[in-house]
Amino acid sequence: MNYLRYVKLIGTMHVSPRSREEVIRTILGERPHAVAIELDRARFLGMERNVELTLEDSLRMGRAGLINYALAKVEEKLGETFGMAPGEEMKAAIESAKLLGIPLYLIDEDISVILAKIASAPFREKLLMALEGLSVFLPLGKAEIGDPMEEYRTMMVEFKRRYPYLYRVLVEERNEVMARNLMAIVDSLLARGIKRPRVIAVVGLGHKPGIERILNGRYFYMEK
Repeated sequence: MNYLRYVKLIGTMHVSPRSREEVIRTILGERPHAVAIELDRARFLGMERNVELTLEDSLRMGRAGLINYALAKVEEKLGETFGMAPGEEMKAAIESAKLLGIPLYLIDEDISVILAKIASAPFREKLLMALEGLSVFLPLGKAEIGDPMEEYRTMMVEFKRRYPYLYRVLVEERNEVMARNLMAIVDSLLARGIKRPRVIAVVGLGHKPGIERILNGRYFYMEK
């Protein structure tokens, strides 16, 4: 079955105000049967309680925690440039779903599983990530920004080239998890007798093409 006809994916930049506006406009305008977001339970609760990952917390998690902390700091730095904190588009989706009384689904892979995979990354990628992560703590002037979405796509291509293992576990394998969860949501709506269910999923821009290919029945990333 082609699940893509039932699911509309909004590919967002986690640090773009334009993404937040698009999420609100789309959900309120289309009033879907369900909203899905790129979060797991732990990160959802952390966002609801406004809990931030600290360096101390990251140190307790070991190397994987430090890499996750570095990635979070990179997003914060981008947020300063684009004028929005990371995750605002997810908060917008949560608030919009609550406003309309629409079921909200958390479709991302469990963060503990993701961190375990990061911990198994090749030493070269861990070292490179650690070295590059240090740069986010250095004061830098604001760079000239062109089209934010194009900048983001370029960044994802470069990330795949420099970190093939991390790209696989952070992007491709999570695409598989989120696609399967979206399929399950559609199946549950169909089972309830909704003939043409409509699901809006809010995911990072880097995940959108891969999830769409899977929902379209083209292929799965992970081994069966």
